[in-house]
Formats: sequence, structure tokens, C-alpha cells
Amino acid sequence: MRVTGLGHAGMFIETAGGSILCDPVIGPTFFGSWFPFPDNRGLDWEKYGKADFLYVSHRHRDHFDPALMERVVPKDIKVLLPEYPTDDLEQDLRKLGYDNIVYTQAGVPLEFGPLKLMVTPLRAPSDGPIGDSSLSVDDGTASILNQNDSHPLDLEKLMSFSKPDAYFTQVSGAIWWPMVYDLPQDAKQNFAKLKRDAQNKRALYYIEKVDAEHVFPMAGPPMFLREELFRYNGQGLDGDAIFTDQREFLAHMREQRPDQKGYEFLPGTVVDIVGSEVSITQTLYTDAEIDRVFDDKWSYLGEQRDSRQDEIRAEEASRAAVLPPAEMLAAIREWWEPLLRRARTIRNGVGGNVRFRIGDLDMVVDFPKAKVREYDGEECIYWYTIPADLVSTNIRDHEIDWSNSIFLSMQFEVGRSGKFNEFLTTFLKCLSRDRIEYVENWYAEQTDQTEDAQLGEWTVQRRCPHLRADLTKTGKIEDGVLTCSLHDWKWDLASGRCLTSQGHPIRASQVEPERESEAAAPAA
Repeated sequence: MRVTGLGHAGMFIETAGGSILCDPVIGPTFFGSWFPFPDNRGLDWEKYGKADFLYVSHRHRDHFDPALMERVVPKDIKVLLPEYPTDDLEQDLRKLGYDNIVYTQAGVPLEFGPLKLMVTPLRAPSDGPIGDSSLSVDDGTASILNQNDSHPLDLEKLMSFSKPDAYFTQVSGAIWWPMVYDLPQDAKQNFAKLKRDAQNKRALYYIEKVDAEHVFPMAGPPMFLREELFRYNGQGLDGDAIFTDQREFLAHMREQRPDQKGYEFLPGTVVDIVGSEVSITQTLYTDAEIDRVFDDKWSYLGEQRDSRQDEIRAEEASRAAVLPPAEMLAAIREWWEPLLRRARTIRNGVGGNVRFRIGDLDMVVDFPKAKVREYDGEECIYWYTIPADLVSTNIRDHEIDWSNSIFLSMQFEVGRSGKFNEFLTTFLKCLSRDRIEYVENWYAEQTDQTEDAQLGEWTVQRRCPHLRADLTKTGKIEDGVLTCSLHDWKWDLASGRCLTSQGHPIRASQVEPERESEAAAPAA
């Protein structure tokens, strides 16, 4: 088996039973904010477009690049479609003319001659744009796991496919926290470090559990080449960004797991795998060029910024004309209020007013009353400031996932009173009737948390209140605080209160010590 790096999460897998093109992206994406790091335009995209299969792991635009696909990927290619609860990704692909769909089933292997593969989707509201997935591949010569951005809960089922010889996984997250928040600079720096540490911890958790001999970090970080975002590249010019690059993570992994074999996986990296043996070559960059990318990173990024402003200007020219405030308010009200009326759990979870300053429009979303209106001085729990052309474009395109457009663009500002509110973020990525209905049903199903387990001196509900991870495998207790390692959410066990987000309490009680008389009683 041969795996070629295409940049970010992209790869081209050549097997004894056919080739698979995974997540091809050049960008820029998210309103011209994200570019793959390092530059991957020099690859032979025409060659990789002639694959036997296309796999788009999920709908996030740093994994799904319609313009590149239209240019290099033939319409008759077989598309491996993850089994998601809503058909948004399928409809996106069909609109582009990709109708040769292979409907995969969650965790069920498919065979194409000597090629065996399995797509494992995640379906929780917090998983990507309501969905993320991984790809397992085995052709008899080698087995690999392309975990992508996904954070699977049922590793036993995933690993039942086969033990991977090589493991490709995200180590640098995609999120806007804390960079765009209204926070003091020292708080941003502290929160950014905590976020990087949590991402490293999560990546190492999966590396330990998957236990593949060879590890390839991928799926990030991005390059920010817009002038106003340039400072947030990597860990940030002032240490207030969250992105760990491949070389930094490998150095950290060597400290924590000195026997683990890890490799840089970049555009043009070719990995030949035969069982447990790998050989690696680089076809796009020289060793000296790669060293400069990482060791003189800011100079490299500066050159990329200076040479690619035409792409940013072209994206800006493609945006919609700005709607007048009254027309914008009417459009949002007509779109959102019917969804709010259906979103009882989300409304209760948000539990307050959210303010949006969009150009000259100042509006509030009253979640308890399911109303959208002009702002009139109400107390708000969150407040956003968003450029009007971004919102006008999302209205024009009826973009149902604002996390997959505005928020990951980082071209906005936000503040909040209190903790992170997952329900608000979920609403803003579920701006369609199908998504709202699915998420409301999903939340209803999560209320069944009846099974308990003992962790140290505590009895806690076995399933994490966030995404139902098995806490006997992912939980750790220190000083009465439980941390779930998958997303670094925390609970104060004495009160059951979630320390990470509003809501999501946990059921917990301290194990009672044996009474002295019982402990001292002789055995029968």
C-alpha cells in the first residue's frame, strides 16, 4: 500500500484493489481565511483526481473543496458516502454532479476485490458539522486508519476492522476559541495554552489506544494569510493561538512516548507500507525546504501571505452585496424563528438573549421566547460582532452551518457572560429543519444515563454527559474533579456541576467507607 500526503487531511491511497482520494483541498476556505500548511498547489492534482474512489470525510470546507473537485475529479468517480443522520453532504455532492454514490454503513466493512474498507461516522451535534468520520483500509499488504478529525467513542468496534500498521490522525484542532473572544491578552494566552495542551493530550490518548507502530500527525494547522489574521498562525505571534504544527507535536510525542515511531506527513510525502515496514520519500519539497517551513516559519508564512493576496481578493469579490438592515433582519427572522419554535431543548439550554451586531443591524435572538427582533438594551449572555457581507452571503447561499463558514473564518468577535454554551453553538450549525429535528431527538436520547460505574473513591454515571463516552475508559479524577479526556470537559463531583459549559450536570456520589465492625468481622 502507498499513501501520499496531499496537504491538511488530504491523502491519496493506492491499494491492491484500487485508489482512494481523501479530502482534497487547496482553498482558501472559510471566507478566504484558511490555506493548507505548507502550500500544496504544486502537487499533480490531475493525477490524484483520477482515483477509483473519492472519500470526503465530512462537510467542513477544509476537507471539502468544491472548486478543486470540479477541476480535477471526474463526475463518474465512486463516492464513499459516510452514513450521516442528515443528507447535507450527499446533497452537496449531487449538486456538483457526483451521482455514483456508494452508501456505506456505519462500522460495516465493504470489499472491492482485495480492498477492504470501512467508514465509521460520528453523529453527535458536537462532531464537526453534525458528523465526522474515519476511514479504515486493508488490502492484504497493509492496514491503515485515517482517523481524520473524528474523535470516536467506540474504539473497540473501530479496531475490530484490523490493527492498523499506520495511523493518520488530527493533532491540531480547528476552533475559534479563544482568539476571537473579548478577553484580556493574558487570559487569551492562558486559554490558548490550555487548548493546545488538551489537543496534545487527546491525540496521545488515541495514539496509545490505537497502538499502531507508525504514527502520522495531519489535519492542520492552517495558514492564515489575511492580514488581520496573520498573527494567529501556529501558536500565535503573542502565544495566543491554538495551533500545533506537525514537527512540534512529534517532539512532544517523543517526550511522552519515546518508543513511538512518528513521521512528518506533508504535501508530497509518500509512505510505502508493507505490513509493519514503512519507507518514506518526499516528492514535492527538499529536506532543506521542509526545515525552513518549520524552523523559519514566520518568514515562510510571510512569503505565502505576500504572494497569495489575489486569492483572498477573489474570494471577497464573490461575496453577496450587503443587505440593508431591515431586509437582513426580516430574512433572519423568517429563517430562524420557525427553527427556534422547534428547538425546545436548545432554547432551554441557551436560556437567554444573544445579541448580534451585523454591520448597521443590531439584533437580539430571544431563545426562551423563540423571537428575533431589534436589540433594545436587553441583558444578553453572548454578543457577536460579524461583518455584514459574511451574513449577507450566508443568507444568499442559505448556509445552514455558520460554524462551517463564519465562525471558522475567525472574521468576527464574540463575548459572553459565563461559560461556553454548547446549545448556542449547536443552534448556529443547525439552521435547517432536518438538523434541528435530529439534534432535538439526539438530546432527548441522551437523557438515559442510568448505568453507574466506580472510579476511584467515586460512583459516577458511566456515560459522559457531553457525548456519552465511557468514563471508565476516558475519565480521570484529581482533587474531586473528573476530566473526560476526549474533549477535556470537567465536572466538580461533589456538586455534579459541569465546569466547562452551562448545563450537562453529572450524577456522582462518594463511595462510603466500610463500617469498622463490618471491616473487622471475620470471614464466614
